[in-house]
Amino acid sequence: MTVTTRFAPSPTGTLHVGNVRTALHNWLWAKKHGGRFILRIDDTDVERSREEYVTQIRSDLDWLGLAWDEEARQSARFDLYEKHFEALKAEGRIYACYETPEELELRRKILLGRGLPPVYERPAEGAAIPEGRIPHWRFKLDHAAPIEWDDLVRGHQKFDPKLLSDPVIRRADGSWLYMLPSAIDDVDLGITHVVRGEDHVTNTATQIQMFAALGAVPPLFAHEALLTGSEGKLSKRLGSLGVDAFKEQGIEPLALLALLARLGTSDPVEPVADMAPLIAGIDFSRFGRAPARFDEAELAQLNARILHQTDYDAVAERLPTGMGQAAWNAIRPNLTRVDDAADWWAVVEGPIHADIATDDRAYLAQAARLAETLDWAADPWHALTAALKDETGRKGKALFLPLRIALTGREHGPDMASLLPIIGRERAIARLLA
Repeated sequence: MTVTTRFAPSPTGTLHVGNVRTALHNWLWAKKHGGRFILRIDDTDVERSREEYVTQIRSDLDWLGLAWDEEARQSARFDLYEKHFEALKAEGRIYACYETPEELELRRKILLGRGLPPVYERPAEGAAIPEGRIPHWRFKLDHAAPIEWDDLVRGHQKFDPKLLSDPVIRRADGSWLYMLPSAIDDVDLGITHVVRGEDHVTNTATQIQMFAALGAVPPLFAHEALLTGSEGKLSKRLGSLGVDAFKEQGIEPLALLALLARLGTSDPVEPVADMAPLIAGIDFSRFGRAPARFDEAELAQLNARILHQTDYDAVAERLPTGMGQAAWNAIRPNLTRVDDAADWWAVVEGPIHADIATDDRAYLAQAARLAETLDWAADPWHALTAALKDETGRKGKALFLPLRIALTGREHGPDMASLLPIIGRERAIARLLA
């Protein structure tokens, strides 16, 4: 059996962080088992689906590095759905319903008022068809036995079908709802594992009966706890945090993936150099039932930690013109985002503005004189500070800080031993004398 997973976004908007997490876990599971990852565009909602969102979804997955092995479009599969719809209708598993939304809502309120579950009541056998009404269609659940499955995250699940409403699968205008087309696609595309949020658990119970009606074995399911915000409760902001927002914040794809791969598990979130440890580590038995907390501050910190170990070749095309490997290695420990490298490169190339204390001017002139005598091909910073310490008796902050301010215009920054050779002899001496 080839492990096959799918990510099935609806192109009615852009991906948010919860979607990205779902896509990632499906992708990781397929990669771990040498399987296939399918992108399924759920565009059955013709009125709300937009081609620009399809393009954006593909672009976002490309930016994340989550390559798919096959793409399917539900809008191109209506003939397949129609064939199974007619077969299931002939078998009595699909039936017509004529209630209006208002009638259904009234009946729901009556049942709730009586303390009963608001389960749809099937029409009586041979009930009269209201004149002039076009039916919508429901899938008829089998009430004979409980619906059961072993969930990869939640463990054994058991539902009483009598407590579930027969799901609407097709509207009166002929358009499809999610439930049946998704099950048909999972069978047709050979999906072996479905990884999605816990808000789909009840859907899974009804879809398991759909798989049986289609003569198929259902996939294995993993229903993950939903994301919450850093404040510990469901956050509307999470629904608006998309890939564009992370790009604007300077978040690296690998940082976002490293965080989302481990959220909700018992494993620590750690900086990684590539996807290999995330692929090896995906294990649904390590996912908990508690909501997974997404913290933007944690993401920013992880982003910085990943940048601090990122090789020059991985970012070279995004760095300022002229900035080489030595400069990257010197500057990267002080970065929180790649774009910040431009600020430090401006410090290297100058000009800079330095606020020099009057008491330090003679000291800096002395430093300039010594700098002219150094071997700049060796270790000029330690040679310069050692010579200044011997001549002036300065040490600690008094020794180092005036030099840093004069050379960079800042009190804090990259290690000067790495930065000074990149600033270079002529610029360094000129700054010390400025």
